Parts: sequence; structure tokens; C-alpha cells
Amino acid sequence: MAVGVVAEIKGRLPVADVVGDTVQLKKAGTTLKGLCPFHGEKTPSFVVTPARDSWHCFGCGKHGDIFTFVMERDSVGFAEALKTLAARAGVELDERTRRDDARNARLREVLESAIAFYHAVLLHSKAGEPALAYLRGRGFTDATIEKYQLGWAPGGWDTLVRQLAAKRQVQAGELLETGLASPRQRGGGVYDRFRERVIFPIRDANGHPVGLGGRILAGDAGDGPKYLNSPATPLFDKSRTLYLIDRAKGPIRKAGQAVIVEGYTDALMAHQAGFENVVASLGTALTPFQVALLTRYAKRIALAYDVDAAGEKAGTFGATALEELIRQLAADESGVELDEVRVVRLPAGKDPDEVVRDEPDRWREEVRTARPIVDHLLDVHAHAHDLKTAGGKARYAEAALGVVRRLPPLLRDPYVQQIQQQTGITQGALLGVLQGQAQRTETRFTADAVVNAPDALPVADILRAVSPPEPELLRLVLLAPEAHDRVLDAIGPDRFRSQVARELFRAIANARARDDHGVRPVFALSQVLDGLDEETRALGQALVSRSGPDLRLLSDHVLSIAIEQSILDLEEDEWLERSDFNRDLMAEAEREGDAANVQRLMLEQRLLNEQRRSIDKRRDQTRLLARPTAVAAG
Repeated sequence: MAVGVVAEIKGRLPVADVVGDTVQLKKAGTTLKGLCPFHGEKTPSFVVTPARDSWHCFGCGKHGDIFTFVMERDSVGFAEALKTLAARAGVELDERTRRDDARNARLREVLESAIAFYHAVLLHSKAGEPALAYLRGRGFTDATIEKYQLGWAPGGWDTLVRQLAAKRQVQAGELLETGLASPRQRGGGVYDRFRERVIFPIRDANGHPVGLGGRILAGDAGDGPKYLNSPATPLFDKSRTLYLIDRAKGPIRKAGQAVIVEGYTDALMAHQAGFENVVASLGTALTPFQVALLTRYAKRIALAYDVDAAGEKAGTFGATALEELIRQLAADESGVELDEVRVVRLPAGKDPDEVVRDEPDRWREEVRTARPIVDHLLDVHAHAHDLKTAGGKARYAEAALGVVRRLPPLLRDPYVQQIQQQTGITQGALLGVLQGQAQRTETRFTADAVVNAPDALPVADILRAVSPPEPELLRLVLLAPEAHDRVLDAIGPDRFRSQVARELFRAIANARARDDHGVRPVFALSQVLDGLDEETRALGQALVSRSGPDLRLLSDHVLSIAIEQSILDLEEDEWLERSDFNRDLMAEAEREGDAANVQRLMLEQRLLNEQRRSIDKRRDQTRLLARPTAVAAG
């Protein structure tokens, strides 16, 4: 296990050196400052604090460690940033990681060969002519077909298998690993997975091939589903992938918004028409992993799906999936504000590619005026019931409250009032239904099921990778699921300075326990840790095996106090960073004789002092609350 790698890399690469490659830094007291590379500014508000191994922009609010910086700068995930910085620091990842990297590179080569073959068949063979005519008939230009390397998988059981074996020396096992072939049931060997289908190459955010999508031609009576994706492979996970993200990430960042459609052709037509901030979710409901991928580039998301509240139409984004998305976003798990996720209203019976092709101005306007997701779903429920009858009102109220109950308490009241006005049902009755829907059972678990030999983990080495206030808070949400609501309602993953801490917190948030009527399983610690990359999993295991009070045995009162203390520690650390920055600015203004700026900074310092007094007051109150418990325990 590659444990402690993050801490070792941080020890070898000063944050000022990593950031200094991109930002021109100037000494400012105990810190360094420069112009933020992530938003336009003329006055430096970007600060590097070597003593904390951190950076912070007081203009746009982004902050973190060297891993977060590389992720933001290069638009890559944590694993990619880890590899980049490990190579720079001369830190070797473990042997298994190196083997996996080499293997994945080979699998990408195999996929590229298959993409090139299918593309050549489409453009330069008689077998590809019907598919080429189909694509042109759908409105796709030859330039688009070439640019996005669309292809045609010819008939025959082993056309691709034989071609790649002869021309690229590709082995049967490699075809199986990439999902390009399936094993024969009899006689051994493999056969082509994609046959007589239009091929859409799927790439990750860095442009590397990860899988394929295949569509049968219109009217084709062949076997299999209309759309066929690559199966899960070492390169491809449908729930973590978005079609055209490699081409859309720049336009998404520029527009400040991502638009998500369901199908390949919808996304392609949007790009051809110049709407390049569009991606496709590969025919599935949007997942937390896809949301997290998009939030690297923008916080606003518009869903151009066929939303069917009743869930009766095939191939639509039904009420259950939409409400689950609301639940995930409402708790600030992804860094996306709930009202920034909107639903685009499509004309009845029309797919996005038709609207984009035939009415581009309407598409632009519908995206601009997309409605917040909760408002849209309540409106759809209202149209699905007869609000002129008592029964219709009751059924609408039940459905609408099913949406509202997934929101944080502070967001519920306006919607409850709206439902009251629409139905005439008293607010007390509505709140009673809401409370009944919210009841759930709590699930506890043991750390012993996750870490069998805690002494085998170099806990101290692993924990050096995170900032001092972060471990206790992470340990609380790992070992005490009942703490989830209180912690996750108070903070989001971006509050953590250390990237590996953010990765762990986000994974916990995405798996939090909720009564969602079976849509997702209850929180399971072992499943959360098993789904992490190796370095983040090592941090989680180190926290679980760390010596300290058994959080499973704490009363609710003591647990509440521990949560408040941990959040206060995080707030105090943020306050210290802001105060240090302000002090350095004031010293610089005094040296330059800038009286007006000194006056402004003194006022800001007074506000900071008030904030510190508030933190201290809350800490004193927490200590007072803890006192009776301590006496009782004694």
C-alpha cells in the first residue's frame, strides 16, 4: 500500500515552488502573494503560506495545498495530480501502481487502435456507407464526423479481433480488458462486442480514450439494445464519465455553466452548433461523481433531460432519480448550490439535438431561463394532479412534500407555504406529513470490520498529509453516521485545506445515511473505504485506527459537543489565515504611506477581531455544555 506518499511529497515540494511555476510571487511578511491564476484580478489577493503548506485566494475563495493547486491548474483529478507531483518530487509510487499505470497505458493504445479502425471503416469502406448516410441524414457534417472520430463497427463475429491481432499484435486478453470483445461461450476465444453499430469514442477529461458507445441504425431489427456502452473496465466507469468532457471543459469554465443531455447525438449536435459547454451522461441519471467532475469547471448545471415526474415513459429522467439528485445536492456535498442546478424546458416530443439543429435561438433562451430543479419538479407534480379535487390536492401534497423533505430545514419553509397556498391544506397538517416522511432508522457499525490490524498502518506518517484541524472532524463523520447531518449541513468539502482530506470528506458525504426508500444503501464504512483511491483509503483507515475515545459509545450530547469543537477548530484555523493576510497587507500599506488603505484594513481587522470573539464565545459555551457531562462521567 502506498501509504504516506502525500505527506512525503509535501515534505519534498515546498508549496511556494509548485505555485511559483505558475504564479509570480512576491514576499509579503510571512507569506508570498501574487495574482490569482483562477480568476481575473489586478490587485493581488492570492497568498501562499509556506508555514501551512497552503495557498488561498481571498478574491475568488479557492484554496488548498499543492495537490489542489495542480488539480485546479491542470483540470485533472486527484490521482493524476498525485502522479504529476510524485514524479516531480522523485517519490516512487508502489510497484502495483506502476504496473497499473503501464497496463492502463497499453489499454488506451488498444482503444485508440480500435477507434481508428472503426473510423476508417465508416469513411472508406462500402460497409460503412449506410452508417455515413445515416449520420449525414441526422444533420452531422463531415467535419464533425472527422473531428469526433465517429465510426462504424462492421458485421461479423470477429472482424475487429482479427484486424487488431494482425496489425497491432493485440491479445485476446487485452480486448477483454478494454471491453472491445466478449468471451465465447463454447470453444474458447473472443468475439467483437460491437457489431453493426455507429461508434462514439468516449474520452476522459484529459482526452484519453476510456470506452465506446454504439448505436444501431434507425429501423435496424438486429439483436441488442438501441445503445450499447463499453462494460466496466479498468479505464471505464459509466457513473464517473461524461461524454465530450474533454472538449467541453474549457467552454464550461468560460460560460460558467455546464449543460447536460442524455445522448451522444444530443451532445454532438450541440457542439456542432457552437454550444460547446454541453456534455452527455451516457443515458444514465446524473451521479454524484459526474457532478463532482463538472464542479471542477463550473458551479451552474442545467439538465436538458426529458423529465417525467410519473416515471411512466421509458428512457426519461424520472421523479425518483431527480429527487435523489436534489437530496445529494441539498447537503452541499458537491459544492454546488441547489438553486444553481436547473432544468431546461424542452418542447414536447423534441430531443435536444432537434431543438439545437432547428431552433438554436430557442435552445439558447431555454438554457438561459432554465428553472431551479425543485421549482421545476413541484410544477411537474402540480400538472400531474387535479388540484380542483380534494383527492388530487392530497396526492399532490404528498408528492410535493416528498421533494421538500430532502431539503435542509431552512430551505423547506417557502415551499411548504407554496404547497399550502396551492392546496388549502393547513401548514400544521403539511408539517405533520413532512415529519412522518422524515423518520428513519440509524445504522451503527464497527471499525473492527474495516481495520483488522491497525498497528500495521504508519498512522503518524499518513496523518502528516492533512492540516491539524482536519483529522478529528473526519474521524467523527467516519465513525459516527449520526453526526452526518450536523457536520454536512455546516460545512462542505471545500472547507478543507488538504486535498486528500477533501477527497475523503466528499466520499463520506456522497455515501451518507438517508432514508431514501431504497434508492441508495445506508452508510457503510467498509464500502466507502473500498471505493477510494489507495492514498485516500490509507488516510481513512489511519483515522479509524487512530487512538482516541470510541466515538461509537459517545452519547448524543457528547457527540454534539465534539462536532462543535471540531468545526470551531476549523473556523479558527481559517481565521488565523485571514488575520495573517490582513496584518501583512497593513504592514505593506504603512510602509508605502497609504493612509486610506491602512484605515480600511484597520476596519477589516476590527471585524476580524469581532469574528474571533464570536468563535471564543461559542467555544466557551461549548466548554460549559461539556462540564455537566464530565462531572456525570466522573
